[in-house]
Amino acid sequence: MSEVARPLSGKVALVTGASSGIGEATAFALAEAGAAVAIGARRRDRLDGLATRLSDAGAEVVTLDLDVTDEASCRDAVARTRSELGGLDVLVNNAGVMLLGTIVGADPEDWRRMVDTNVMGLMYTTHAAIDGMLEQGSGDIVNISSTAGRTARAGAGVYNASKWAVNAFSEALRQEVTARGVRISLVEPGAVETELRLHITQPEAKAAALAHSEGMRSLRPEDVARAIVYVVTQPPHVAVNEVLVRPTDQER
Repeated sequence: MSEVARPLSGKVALVTGASSGIGEATAFALAEAGAAVAIGARRRDRLDGLATRLSDAGAEVVTLDLDVTDEASCRDAVARTRSELGGLDVLVNNAGVMLLGTIVGADPEDWRRMVDTNVMGLMYTTHAAIDGMLEQGSGDIVNISSTAGRTARAGAGVYNASKWAVNAFSEALRQEVTARGVRISLVEPGAVETELRLHITQPEAKAAALAHSEGMRSLRPEDVARAIVYVVTQPPHVAVNEVLVRPTDQER
């Protein structure tokens, strides 16, 4: 493949939540575009399998035992990426959980898991990466949000809250750093065919989420990955700050 077709040649990317779904597809897409890729998640067996497939495809890859709810783990992941791959140009904050359910009768542990992962985890990795990007005068931070960050619904209140927080944090950071060469972008998918729905703990909410996805042609993780590659391969003077990607069949 030519360098024109590999626009991220010489670049280094770190993808959180890379063991499945959007994260896994994004790691492949960034590698196909020429980037060296650091892949982070808690499930080391899945990471090792992904690393083997990436290496077999010719990519330079580093695996990271990463728990984004642990600030020290996030700092270590960024430091290892820079030391082992020679830098950090693209951070994709993908790690997240979607524990849908009513607020009334909820288990607050579900709330803590969502806020710790979807909000604090994203903030921890961003905090670990941003200073180095500012020093080099370039970089992309892509935060994976959701259509749930735009429209609140009964049965998704705390998930909505976590994604609205991601949107607000991203826009505030964008205003801080955009004139210093670092681009902050949101990618907001609608319904995606991933395992997130399977982790929902409220039985009624889980059943409703599965039924909702069965009623439409959901996005594939690769569809979202293509949007991410589009964002990070724009010329330096172009910042794509927000990409909303819904299935054609999804009304809201």
